[in-house]
Amino acid sequence: MNTRRLMPLGVTMLLILVMGAVLVQRAVSGQTPVTSETIKDLPYTPVVTLNGSTLPWTMVDGVKEFRLTVEEISWEMAPGMRVKAWGYNGQTPGPTIEAVEGDRVRIYVTNKLPEPTAVHWHGVILPSGMDGVAGLSQRPIPPGDTFRYEFELKQHGTQMYHSHGDEMVQIGLGAMGFFIIHPKKPTHKIDRDYAIFLNEWFVQPGTARPDPNVMTDFNIFTFNSRAFPGTAPLGARPGERVRVRLGHVGQDFHAIHMHGHSFKIVATDGGDIPETAQWPETTVGIGPGQTRDYEFIAIPGDWALHCHLRHHPMNAMGHDIPNVLGVSQAGVEEKIQALVPGYMAMGETGMHEHMQHAKHMAGPPNTLPMMGGQGPFGPIGMGGMFTVLKVHEDIPRFATAAEYTEHVKLPDDLGWYNNPPGTVAESINPEFGKQQAAAYVCPMHPEVRQTQPGSCPKCGMALEREAAAPEQPHQ
Repeated sequence: MNTRRLMPLGVTMLLILVMGAVLVQRAVSGQTPVTSETIKDLPYTPVVTLNGSTLPWTMVDGVKEFRLTVEEISWEMAPGMRVKAWGYNGQTPGPTIEAVEGDRVRIYVTNKLPEPTAVHWHGVILPSGMDGVAGLSQRPIPPGDTFRYEFELKQHGTQMYHSHGDEMVQIGLGAMGFFIIHPKKPTHKIDRDYAIFLNEWFVQPGTARPDPNVMTDFNIFTFNSRAFPGTAPLGARPGERVRVRLGHVGQDFHAIHMHGHSFKIVATDGGDIPETAQWPETTVGIGPGQTRDYEFIAIPGDWALHCHLRHHPMNAMGHDIPNVLGVSQAGVEEKIQALVPGYMAMGETGMHEHMQHAKHMAGPPNTLPMMGGQGPFGPIGMGGMFTVLKVHEDIPRFATAAEYTEHVKLPDDLGWYNNPPGTVAESINPEFGKQQAAAYVCPMHPEVRQTQPGSCPKCGMALEREAAAPEQPHQ
């Protein structure tokens, strides 16, 4: 046997193994970007912060280093509306900090706000001097300066970070984010892990600056500072175990309801709930300063996920107008149109018609319609704290959280569910559907209907043919 020929081969194989080990170590230590080649080596399933991002880090002398910059930002709440917010690294909520129990972290915070600030690591067990309360545990960070926070992570769970200097203004304008600490020894595998930060805002219609002085009468409610129809869906395949993490440091109470599933509340901001103490729910209540984690096994379908307080899945509502439900407005519209050209009366039969009005009549600039969104069967008619859990066989398995947020941004991303035959509710009167399909309707006054083309007697607009609801494709 020629050992001189085998030696180079053996050395080569050894070098490949050594280099592979180095690359794995670098991937875990943050020195190599997480990709589809390295994600399998991470000791956890990366969290997807919908419409957001994860904060990158670098390993320096055994310490994970993160960098945050708090500053004024321009943030899109949904297509057609941007606000002047205060956030971290160009976004609100700020990028999610993700680490592992036992890690030592070093976080540099640069203040580019026009006033002093500090960052509180909400729920994290750490030395008092690192707690981040301006004036109590540290000097405030003046504009233009950078402070260093450093501590060891002695727990795991869903925590948060947020401003603790002039909280009313700084948190009220969006200075908040997730701090997620994965367990050193996970008890079970999570297939999909999602994070949703809840918040509420008041933005005067036609403006872009949220008003942090408003205490209760909010008009925009958001998931990760996005309002429907600008919210990204959650994707999963049937049978996968999904964890959803909710965080909240706003003013209001929320009741987050998910359709089609019963889930287990598995953790709070205080830590994991023992399995014997976990309880089943379909709605989880969460107040300011709290986090809640729940888990479930995904069931096929497209399922609504929203706050169940009735005004919270709506946008830009005014609460100071009379209740006209059931009140005839005959003759009123014409009189007001003489003073306000283009005025349209609505609300007499409900607010569903608002969605039709929004298609044809421009509202104030930089203002979302109260209801919106288009689904596979027509208008969804929601806003604010509303999104969709999509459980399809063909949902992609994205390699990284960044890849998910790059490709999944709006409600119709990931497509719609193909319902099996016989599983979709429909009219028991086939003739009614035909009549509906043949109707001509005013875009501004849906109550004006006729079987022939013509114009609306109320506003003069040409009636449009109303098509039948599209037949749902089957699997």
